Amino acid sequence: MFMSTMLTFKNSMLTDHYGRAVTSLRISITKKCNLNCIYCHQEGESDSSNREIALDTIVKIVTSATEFGVRKVKFSGGEPLMRSDFEDIIVALPELKDISATTNGVLLSQRAASLADSGLDRVNISLPSLNKEHHRTITGNPHALPKVIDGINAAIDAGLTPIKLNMVLLRGINESEIDGAINFAARFDGDVILQLIELMNFKNISQFMVDIDSVERMLESRSVFTKERQMHRRKKYLIDGVEVELVRPIDNSKFCASCNRLRVTSSGKLKPCLMRNDNLVDISEKATVEEIREKLKRIVELREPYYKNVAPKKTIP
Repeated sequence: MFMSTMLTFKNSMLTDHYGRAVTSLRISITKKCNLNCIYCHQEGESDSSNREIALDTIVKIVTSATEFGVRKVKFSGGEPLMRSDFEDIIVALPELKDISATTNGVLLSQRAASLADSGLDRVNISLPSLNKEHHRTITGNPHALPKVIDGINAAIDAGLTPIKLNMVLLRGINESEIDGAINFAARFDGDVILQLIELMNFKNISQFMVDIDSVERMLESRSVFTKERQMHRRKKYLIDGVEVELVRPIDNSKFCASCNRLRVTSSGKLKPCLMRNDNLVDISEKATVEEIREKLKRIVELREPYYKNVAPKKTIP
């Protein structure tokens, strides 16, 4: 049960009306991508702006956020490796606890080492299928899968671990490939975590949605150890020596209840929730760190769970 309270900045943290402190940023640095995945939600962005967030703006936003205790940043896209200055962005950041990126892996083998040298700690890699034809059906690229595998190996060699392999489950395409994905992850002796992700129906593709309850029951029946992560209250399972995490965001108030993430769009807007675009706050490239600090406070005022079971609002005097 969510309890709405007065907005606070306790201990210099950005804490919303529902008691959720923002401790991480997810920053989309480009809309460009070299794949065309059937389930891509483009980080929930809907504007048609061609503006691409500048390096300096990224650094100012992160610097402002660290003043409120944010210590983790994840970069996404589009495909973040489409930015030739990605390494420069990472080098320019203030000191952080964790810097990660989510990538489709196609370009990763060429840049894993340089990204690690720049300060990237780890990567999430999209791997919806190990079947070449299924991978082509999902991504639109018949030649991508070998490059993704090369990227995974390069990321292991560069120490960008633990790698999380993101497998969006799709009925009629890859739902029978979970065992194969577990066996593949087992090859890497604990350096790879498998994330099974419930499809988010941004593109009216409900025909591909799997019965996520049955997937959860299967994982529970096979797991020798189960725990729940604080972030999004995701369940983690240990199966055949592999850590498997189930991400099920749809119609899930528990998922939203522990969300600690604030998003930044590729055009430089603060975005409180993946699912909404009616409450964004624009960051001008000319904005100062002080001005961005005030906009961070403003965006947290607009932050609320998308899926929620809310008690009547109470204002604490």
